Amino acid sequence: MRPRKRVDSFFLWIVIGLVSIGTFIFISAWFGLLVREEVRYSSVFFMHTVSIVLGFAALFIASKVPYQFWKKSSFYIFVGSIVLTLLVFIPGLGVTHGGATRWLDIGVTSIQPAEFLKIGFLLYFAALLSSLKGDINSLRDGVLPIFGIFAIIGVILVKQPDTGTFMVIFASGLAMFIAAGGKWKYIMAFVMSGITTITALAYARPYIMERFLTFFDPARDSLDAGWQIKQSLIAIGSGGVFGRGFGQSIQKFGYLPEPIGDSIFAVAAEEFGFIGAATIIVLFLLLAFRGLQIAKKTPNQFSGLLVTGIVILIIAQSFINIGAMLGVLPLTGMPLLFISHGGTAFILVMFAMGIILNISKYTKS
Repeated sequence: MRPRKRVDSFFLWIVIGLVSIGTFIFISAWFGLLVREEVRYSSVFFMHTVSIVLGFAALFIASKVPYQFWKKSSFYIFVGSIVLTLLVFIPGLGVTHGGATRWLDIGVTSIQPAEFLKIGFLLYFAALLSSLKGDINSLRDGVLPIFGIFAIIGVILVKQPDTGTFMVIFASGLAMFIAAGGKWKYIMAFVMSGITTITALAYARPYIMERFLTFFDPARDSLDAGWQIKQSLIAIGSGGVFGRGFGQSIQKFGYLPEPIGDSIFAVAAEEFGFIGAATIIVLFLLLAFRGLQIAKKTPNQFSGLLVTGIVILIIAQSFINIGAMLGVLPLTGMPLLFISHGGTAFILVMFAMGIILNISKYTKS
């Protein structure tokens, strides 16, 4: 099928808006690295700039590739992303930071293979669900193979450990299963299996249990486990309605852990207040609204499920990050997409935006 029109301009402008605001906030949060002698702040800024350039290149390329190509190649991309993710366990290749082995050393920099796994999963899962058709609720041909895919991904990511990535993959996969017509008894079975897995991990992994305990009682260890949420709430509260102003954050200077990473929303709220924080949230909601509108108008089930999965994954990860900074969800350490510093995450989320833009060319008017 040939495209009948140009890409969805409204969706594209939402993406550009998020990246523009994210870059503006990043520049300010970047100054917070000046007091951290172990960080070369010039190299961080350079790598972030390179990520933005590569991200827009990825968006442009993906927007030009007919989406049908991804369905044909989905299995190989998925298997390749699994193999790439497994490489972090090879000594000399995997990079360990903060007790987690999630990165691959490629010489000049490092990449996070789990970001490739997200895309590989979405492509293959959309292709699988669309090929199952009436068999999606078959225990043998549909439900059990789907459970097996979740189990394989879960084992790999929990081993790293990267529980946050598994959660957003599970959320996006569940949304795609619902959109494909999954029965509620199986939906609830998947939900309960997810809750059971997280509960078991909390008892097996002390750091996960510590995050839950800190979530329920942030003041119980305010100098250690509760430090980040305490400093985040101070930053957000001191921003008031209009904020301190650009570059005027105090918490980013040695108080907030990872001011350019998972704490960047707190920096934004401190400098731009409730208005700035609300603007970021509204942009994410607009992205979700427009994305799901595109999904409803797609020409076939594969493209509709793929757009749905991408949108839910982005919204789930972003709102988990924002919720953690506001103290309404446990901390996960995941970056705020489009805004936090994160080369691999940013490039691949822009790649995913390009896929949606390509699909939008084929939507029904």
